[in-house]
Amino acid sequence: MAEINFEIVEHVVVLSEGNKGWKKEVNLISWNGREPKYDIRDWAPDHSKMGKGVTLSEDEMQILLRAFSNKS
Repeated sequence: MAEINFEIVEHVVVLSEGNKGWKKEVNLISWNGREPKYDIRDWAPDHSKMGKGVTLSEDEMQILLRAFSNKS
């Protein structure tokens, strides 16, 4: 399996924290040197391990934000 490289360009928010210290975070991440995308996933306290997550482009994030703002 190929190594995955990432850089957390901007930490946006912690959504929750589990009892073992893992945090569900929203971050702007560059995966394998590509343009940064918004990313929602669980992270170990030192960011050395990660859970499965979802990655969204800027356009997808804007659509999601509009959908939530129209709901209220």
